[in-house]
Amino acid sequence: MAPRAEPPDGGWGWMVVLSAFFQSALVFGVLRSFGVFFVELVAAFEEQAARVSWVASIGIAVQQFGSPVGSALSTKYGPRPVVMAGGILAASGMLLASLATSLTHLYLSIGLLSGSGWALTFTPTLACLSRYFSRRRSLATGLALTGVGLSSFAFAPLFQWLVSRYAWRGALLLVSALSLHLVACGALLRPLSLREDPIVGGPAAQLTSLLHHGPFLRYTAAITLINTGYFIPYVHLLAHLQDLDWDPLSAAFLLSVVAVSDLVGRVVSGWLGDAVPGPVARMLMLWTALTGVSLALFPVARAPTALMTLAVAYGFTSGALTPVAFSVLPELVGTGRIYCALGLVQMVESIGGLLGAPLSGYLRDVTGDYTVSFVVAGAFLLVGSGILITLPHFCSPASASKPRDLVTEGVDTTVSGTRDGLGED
Repeated sequence: MAPRAEPPDGGWGWMVVLSAFFQSALVFGVLRSFGVFFVELVAAFEEQAARVSWVASIGIAVQQFGSPVGSALSTKYGPRPVVMAGGILAASGMLLASLATSLTHLYLSIGLLSGSGWALTFTPTLACLSRYFSRRRSLATGLALTGVGLSSFAFAPLFQWLVSRYAWRGALLLVSALSLHLVACGALLRPLSLREDPIVGGPAAQLTSLLHHGPFLRYTAAITLINTGYFIPYVHLLAHLQDLDWDPLSAAFLLSVVAVSDLVGRVVSGWLGDAVPGPVARMLMLWTALTGVSLALFPVARAPTALMTLAVAYGFTSGALTPVAFSVLPELVGTGRIYCALGLVQMVESIGGLLGAPLSGYLRDVTGDYTVSFVVAGAFLLVGSGILITLPHFCSPASASKPRDLVTEGVDTTVSGTRDGLGED
């Protein structure tokens, strides 16, 4: 394939968006709906809930920490074979889980095997999508990530029906067949050769250059802080509402409102990220700050109307920051390094995701309620938005929002050494 000077901003890229939509559904939709199996596994193995919880936790940890492996393999062999192999691993893990006779089998099958498959699918696909788009990148990413919200609504009742009809083993077998569609999604990832690709070097050279790239390191730190407070409402909002003597059904409805607002926010933010002139980093900073403020205000709200308003605000802004967060990265490092950069960011940000919920629970145990927990969660996002202001693209004119390496880096980039054209602060 003849190298292109810049991303096509459409064409086969929309098929890549379709692939990313179904992949985000088949990875994170399955993970978000795994609670349906939780009760069944506790009863089947007669184990404590905490031990059963590790099944999904191990899968999430492996998916995030293994993302650099998927990125490195995609850089060397292309995303298509890597994602297709990941689909086979994810389906095989679910298949073996349906035959499990102990929790250890589930840790190895779903946690390790399926988690490894998820690590080889999600990050390479989003990186491939970023290479196909430039001016419409935010919109394309937003549309792709709506698969997470839509599948969360569809999979939970579907999995519950499968469990009631075929028991948990038969349901996992059918989820395995569903996960096998990741292979077809991977087949849609047509390789795209850009003119800058031979310049940026292999995975090792890219990793070395990224570790010496100040804006990339600050962006990674900001995303890690954002990830620390981002998921707190999904974990502890229900418990906070129960402390306020809310009916469980009403509390669950409020979480549904958050999910619907999240879905709308992703689409609107994707459109605005491309329509509003100027660097996308400004949009990311705005949505991050608003999400932090809405989180910090949750303990203040007591009336149902106020809580409903905050739920809509948090859902919309937290959903809105997701597509632009992925769109900022190619502007910082260029599309040639996107595989390695995205994998590294996903690995580091997982630290915040793993520490956020336990820290929130600890603060609740110490203080007796969730006031400090939500305020601290909001503070993490506000600090992250402050770091985003230091990015070089933040104060650049509108023309600087395009990936600069497509037109300039090819002149002065070298692979050797630690400074290979990524630029100074």
